[in-house]
Amino acid sequence: MEKYQLLEVIGEGTYGTVYKAKHKDSNSFFAIKKFKDNEENESVRKTAMREINMLKLLKHENVVNLFEVIRKNKKIYLVFEYVERTVLNDLENFPQGISPLQVKKILYQLLRAIKFCHDNNIVHRDIKPENLLISQTGILKLCDFGFARGLNSLSGQYTDYVSTRWYRAPELLVGDTEYGKPVDIWAIGCILAELLAGLPLFPGDSDIDTLSLIMKIFGDSLSHKQINAFKHNPMYFGSETIAPIS
Repeated sequence: MEKYQLLEVIGEGTYGTVYKAKHKDSNSFFAIKKFKDNEENESVRKTAMREINMLKLLKHENVVNLFEVIRKNKKIYLVFEYVERTVLNDLENFPQGISPLQVKKILYQLLRAIKFCHDNNIVHRDIKPENLLISQTGILKLCDFGFARGLNSLSGQYTDYVSTRWYRAPELLVGDTEYGKPVDIWAIGCILAELLAGLPLFPGDSDIDTLSLIMKIFGDSLSHKQINAFKHNPMYFGSETIAPIS
């Protein structure tokens, strides 16, 4: 880490903090993710290794580039290309929505990125505006693969606690652990609506509130499997039904 100078915090997540950094010899800028705990923490180690392995596989113009992995004093640091802004920054700068032409450019590149992930049997599981980087030349980079997962597991069961609530598909919200690539497509649809309107599509204050907002638009569209997952989810015990808010 001696060759890098950490400048400022540019991101904060569940497992790590991201810094803008400068290479002391080249003066080039990088983004360095420092994991909050050391690699003796099993959860941190597994998350870091999953992200590293995913990014080694996913070399694509619209996926953020991982340059280097550094281990120092039992801490793990990931050195990424530095990208100037996020889609969240654009939404904050244009609260009435982004121009349709710019939306098309963002969506096209995001779909390219996620198609590449899905073609490699990887589901991202955390697509949201702050994980979509935009370079000065307008190139989109999908980042933060800490929750990404390969779909080759024999069990086909995964944790439902992924993705920011507003972009979670119904199957995640009800607690279904058998899901796949469609959860990423749902998140992309939510982002498309937000880009055009300037406001989140389903800004629920809780998971059940978000479900109610979804059903207000789509009606009683949950499958029997999803309703069963809802009924057996301890988080929803005491909730008699899922109904659209009036």
